[in-house]
Amino acid sequence: MLWPMLAIVLGFLGVAVLAVLAVRVFLEVRRLSAQVALASRRITQASGDLERAAADLAQAGQGLRP
Repeated sequence: MLWPMLAIVLGFLGVAVLAVLAVRVFLEVRRLSAQVALASRRITQASGDLERAAADLAQAGQGLRP
């Protein structure tokens, strides 16, 4: 009777450990996705800035053509 009870307790503890690890992974994935979204917004903003700067440079360069 001791061995079946021990097996049940160990199985429950194993599932509990897996549940805790799953929650930790879920929280880290949420944090990572927030960072990816922030980086994406920054890249989009930098791309727009670069496009505007290139347009200004092209307009300035047209006045220098002979």
